[in-house]
Amino acid sequence: MQAAVYRAVDDVRTETMGVPEIGAGEVLVRLDTCGICGTDLKKIHTGSHSAPRVFGHEMAGTITAVGEGVKGFEVGERVMAFHHIPCGNCFYCRKKTFAQCETYKKVGTTAGVGEAAGGGFAEYIRVMDWIVGDGVTPAGLIKIPDDIPFEQAAFIEPVNTCFKAVKLLALEPDDTVLVIGQGSIGIILAALAKQTGATVLTSDMYAERHAVAAKFGLDRPLDARGDVVAACKTATEGRGADVALVAVGADALIATAMAAIRPGGRVMLFASTQHGTAPFDPAAVCMDEKTLMGSYSASVAIQQEGIDLVFEGYRSGKLDFTQLISHRFGLEDAAEAVRLASNPVADSMKIVLKAGSSV
Repeated sequence: MQAAVYRAVDDVRTETMGVPEIGAGEVLVRLDTCGICGTDLKKIHTGSHSAPRVFGHEMAGTITAVGEGVKGFEVGERVMAFHHIPCGNCFYCRKKTFAQCETYKKVGTTAGVGEAAGGGFAEYIRVMDWIVGDGVTPAGLIKIPDDIPFEQAAFIEPVNTCFKAVKLLALEPDDTVLVIGQGSIGIILAALAKQTGATVLTSDMYAERHAVAAKFGLDRPLDARGDVVAACKTATEGRGADVALVAVGADALIATAMAAIRPGGRVMLFASTQHGTAPFDPAAVCMDEKTLMGSYSASVAIQQEGIDLVFEGYRSGKLDFTQLISHRFGLEDAAEAVRLASNPVADSMKIVLKAGSSV
């Protein structure tokens, strides 16, 4: 099979290798689509993980083999796989902070190269037993109905992460929400926020991205090159937004978000996945009672609800996430796909890899 292998910092190469072997309780999936996520890019560019590995975790495909003892899944079924599933029993799981569970931090899907790292940038993945589950209690391997394209199903994992953040905010219909950044994740966050009935303002530099956002009913665009803080206050009788969602990993935007919300408002960091320092006014937190919070990765507590959003959203046309895909690359061009995803331009949104047919 072909796989895009991470060999060193900024070095991803398409190589030919064997199909991963599966064991008892495991499943082999022939992938159709895998999205390129910002966390994949961070690992490729920072060298935070040892090489070699195959990254990629926004994936969907078809089961081609099942291991001994697998229940509830058969060869030929269309599936997507979450690469993380928590234990359900530890302190963090009891507190529903699933992304901090030690079992959750283990990766349960792999292309069989180096340590497990998702494996979606390949033709086949091995799905490990705790992801497959016992056939009774739902786990991380999800069946895809025949009327849902693989490209839509590949959004189930990123939609879950966005839905988790929006649920944590408990938005109300009279809230005004600012979403900073209208890449694919920013648009998903904004579209889900709008479903609560809230007024959603979207900020980005590119008119092309606002045009894509408009397909999801996001009709309050702000030019990020202008005074976004002033625009938020104008839209809210001078108060500022109730919530600001920061969908860009730029520390300087934290101060912008804090300035754009009203006293008692909240800032949700969604893309701040690299350690560093960022200045903000502590008196804004104390005296103005503003809240700075974060949300990371997926939640099993809302897993089925998120799946239903993706399936029903496609059927109704209201949340057809395939509209976010701007570029499709074969695995042979994975290095170019990573380059474009790492250097976004006005007309680039979600970039996906499509598996070839060779083995």
